[in-house]
Amino acid sequence: MVIFDRLKIGLVSISDRASTGIYEDKGIPALQEWLAAAVKNPITYVTRLIADVQPVIESALIELCDIERCDLVLTTGGTGPSRRDVTPEATLAVAHKVMPGFGEQMRQISLNFIVTAILSRQVAVIRGKTLVINLPGQPKSIKETLEGLRDADGKAVAKAQGIFAAVPYCVDLIGGAYIETNDDVCKAFRPKNAIRPPRVAS
Repeated sequence: MVIFDRLKIGLVSISDRASTGIYEDKGIPALQEWLAAAVKNPITYVTRLIADVQPVIESALIELCDIERCDLVLTTGGTGPSRRDVTPEATLAVAHKVMPGFGEQMRQISLNFIVTAILSRQVAVIRGKTLVINLPGQPKSIKETLEGLRDADGKAVAKAQGIFAAVPYCVDLIGGAYIETNDDVCKAFRPKNAIRPPRVAS
């Protein structure tokens, strides 16, 4: 039996209405469903459903990175241009390093569907040993940006590859768990010298 590192992931859904019970949150369930299909590791989730308030978002991110010590934090919601959308500002405020490529690729993927993708302001950062990525708010868009687009034969479209393919190696580089993926959903990229041989239970 192959042994996988246990992975700790923080999931943060940011919505004024969902956080007050006006409607059911769909962001966290969508993330959990996709991760269950894409990742081989056993996962411990730490979830937060919070309002679009910058100090509240900052506090949640700091807790998940510094106290919970998550390997990865994924947020959903609050990345548009409206007055209440402050997730990117909160994320950048707690960052130690900014990883602009993630946001650039998410917008590139979404532009295949809708021109207003240019209004999305998702960012990704590193805080300590945690990678934090802002994702869109809609479950369909979450899946598209994580997994990428495929052609009629089911092959990944080169210019619209999902961002999660780069996540495992990034987490390696900052000292997190070794993430292993199901290739039929999302094939992780690592240089050959960074690939770890399978660990088998004795």
